Formats: sequence, structure tokens, C-alpha cells
Amino acid sequence: MKIKNLVAGLFAATALSACAVGPDYVAPTPPVAAGAPFVGVQSAEVTSAAPDDNWWRLYQDPVLDGLVADALAANTDVRVAVARIEKARASLRGSRSDRLPQTDISASGTYGRVSEAQVLPGFDREGRRVDGELAIGYELDLFGRVSRGIEASRADLAAAQEDADAVRVTVVADTVRAYVDATSAADQLGVAQRTVDLLDRSTRITNARFERGLNQKLDVIRVTQLREQQAAAIPSLQAARDAALFRLATLTGRTPQDLPEAARTRTTTPDVSKPIPVGDGATLLARRPDVKAAERRLAADTARVGVATADLYPKITLGGSVGTTAVGATDVFGGGPLRWLLGPMISWAFPNQEAIRARIGGAKADAEADLANFDGTVLRALEETETALSAYRNALLRKERLGSARDAAERAANVSLARESRGQIDSLHVLDAQRTLAQSEADYAAATRAVAFAQVDLFRALGGSWQQS
Repeated sequence: MKIKNLVAGLFAATALSACAVGPDYVAPTPPVAAGAPFVGVQSAEVTSAAPDDNWWRLYQDPVLDGLVADALAANTDVRVAVARIEKARASLRGSRSDRLPQTDISASGTYGRVSEAQVLPGFDREGRRVDGELAIGYELDLFGRVSRGIEASRADLAAAQEDADAVRVTVVADTVRAYVDATSAADQLGVAQRTVDLLDRSTRITNARFERGLNQKLDVIRVTQLREQQAAAIPSLQAARDAALFRLATLTGRTPQDLPEAARTRTTTPDVSKPIPVGDGATLLARRPDVKAAERRLAADTARVGVATADLYPKITLGGSVGTTAVGATDVFGGGPLRWLLGPMISWAFPNQEAIRARIGGAKADAEADLANFDGTVLRALEETETALSAYRNALLRKERLGSARDAAERAANVSLARESRGQIDSLHVLDAQRTLAQSEADYAAATRAVAFAQVDLFRALGGSWQQS
């Protein structure tokens, strides 16, 4: 009957464990204006539709799709983030184990001799001694120390998962950016080589006219100088392209020699030809891994306030043990040597609780810092996105105007060549038109690269959802 009463008391005490001390977590609310449409969404380049999860597929480039898949599978930063998730998951298992009875088994066997003064006359001073015990203890979580610890570990795990998603966002963006860098450098190389080829043709024409007495030697020197000046840009562009390819190999978990040939031979810069879906502030905050990670850290440290507060109250453990101590190896499990006990144990740091209150104060300060960090992360997310939208819109505008300038420079160069052939202008005007065309071609290629980079920065700012990945 006594055991039944004790078991009933155990269940009753366990039911009280729902009354956890410490503050109950309430998710912070961002400013109302944070959920509004973006300032930069009022343009033809973007749309307020929900962003795509796997945004790199908007480029419709199978080579890029394969490189991103490789980066997500093999990148070393992603592997580190996944390992941290496993560490947080193991910590959660450890916290949950506190809900289970704690068991301890001990056993010993000895053979020895005792002092003559320790035995009665006629008894052996030498002999064997066998001792064994099984102890079980169960903490009654009356004040929520265990449940708050589990709550904190669960939030830590969620924060680690969001951190891993943030790493994936960065790795994908860096992979796309390296790919864009390599292809745009190849594009710029092509422009530079075409310019040099054009100037080679002009050099031959100028030399031929000089030999016929139609041009001066200075004209030959000038066009040759311009040709060499344009050719000098090729090595630096080649070095930039190689560096981008090597970076791309590292991001995808490869050595530079193992990069796929398709990535090496791509010479056109990828572009998203349709308006980019960006959503609004509310969808941004729901997608950004850094915002979600900051919120989960706040939840974890709020729960730790409860863990620290629970130490102000008694810790009650129900325990029991059964064991045996026998002299000699016989009758170890008999009724004589068998022993058992059952009962509660109470531990309480009282009345000096200043150290506990100091830990509570530290836990509250951590939670306050997490709240400030969350607010700052929300503001930075909005700032980065608005900045990326503005940069993308203006990069497109600059590219459009440089395209018009390039077309005009090309027409001017053709007209100057035609007028020179008719003797209407001298070669200095032709040289100036060709120099302008070469610079316009280089500026347009650089603007194309800047637009691609601005797209990647915008996608990075929008975050990502990785359920499909």
C-alpha cells in the first residue's frame, strides 16, 4: 500500500511540472512598416510576386544548376554548418534524457584480510566479499528546470538549422557570383579581342595608306599605340577569369583541375530576362535565415531564464536502490545479504541564493541582447534588400544607356572610316572614333557584369527557402 501511495505521489508531482517558472516566450513583433511593399518594387524590373525558392533556376542554365547542386553537397562551409546542427541535435537529446530515470549500476568483488581486532574469535580473518547495487533516481520537474532546458535546446537546434540555411544562401550566391564573374570576364575578353582585331585591321589600312603617301608616319604610330593599349587589357582580364574559375572550383568542393569543362567554356554572362519576383517586407522576414535564427536565439535564452530561476526552488528527486553484500561467493542473491531502500531526496540552495540570482540576471541580460540583435537584424534585412533593389534598377538603367552609347560609337566609327576612304577627314578623326568605340564596348561589357552582380546581390538579400534543396 505504501508503494502504491508513493507511485501516486510520483504521478501527481509529475503533473505539477507543467508549472514552469520563468517567463513564457512571446515572439517579438517587427514594426508594422516592416511588412509593407518595398520602396524599390515600383519598377518594371521586379514584381511583388513571391520569390522563387531555388532562384538560380531563373537563369535557365543547366551548367549553373549543376554547379549549385555540387556546392550545396560538397562545400566545406556547408559541411561545417551541418556538423553544428548535429551538435545541437545531440545537445537536445541530452536535455531530453533528464526526463528519464537516471540509473547507476555498481559491483565489486574483493579478497582480503582484516585486522585481528576487527573479527570475533573463531572467525576467519581472510575471505571474499561481493557487493552489488542498482540505484534509480527520477527528478520531479516541479519548477520546470528540465522542461525549460529542453525548450532552450530545441530553440538552439532551430537556430543552428537557420544558420545552416544562411550558409547555404551565401554559398549559392557566391557560387553564382563566381560563375557570373568567370563568364563576364570571358565576355570582356571577347570584346577586348574583337577590339584588338579591329585595330589590327586599322593598322594594316593605315600602313598601306602610309606606303602610298596618303598618311603620315605619326598616324601609323598612333593607331599602333592604341592597338597595344587595348591588347594590354587582355592579360588582366584573363587573370580575373582564371581567379573566378578557381574560386568556383573551391566553392563546389573541387580542385581547380577538376572543374567541369562546360563551366570553363561558357563565354556569355547569364541573365534573368523577366522581372524578378521579390515579394514584400513580410515575406522577406519570413524567409531570411538570419532573422529566423535571431528569433530562435531569443527563444533559447528566454527559456534559460527559466532554467536559472528554477534553481531558486527545491530540487526533489525520487530514488531507490537494491543491492547485496555477501561474504563469499555463495548466497549473493539470498534474503540475508539483500538490501533495498526507497525515498525522496531534496536539495535546496538556501538561504544564500545570491549566486543563483546573479545567473538569473545574466540570463535576462542575454535575452535582452538577443532582442536587440533581432531588431537590428530585421532592420538590416530591410536595408540590404532596398539597397539591392536600388542597385539593380540603376545598374539596368546604366547598361541601357551605355548600350545606346555603344551603338552610337559604332555608327560614328563606321562613318569616319567611310569618310576617310573618300579623303574627307584625316586619320586622327578615325583614330578618335575607334578609341571611343573601344571604350564604349568595354564599358558596356562591364555594365553587363555589374547587372549580373546586382542580380546576385538582390537574390542574396531576399534570402532563401531550402525545403526543396
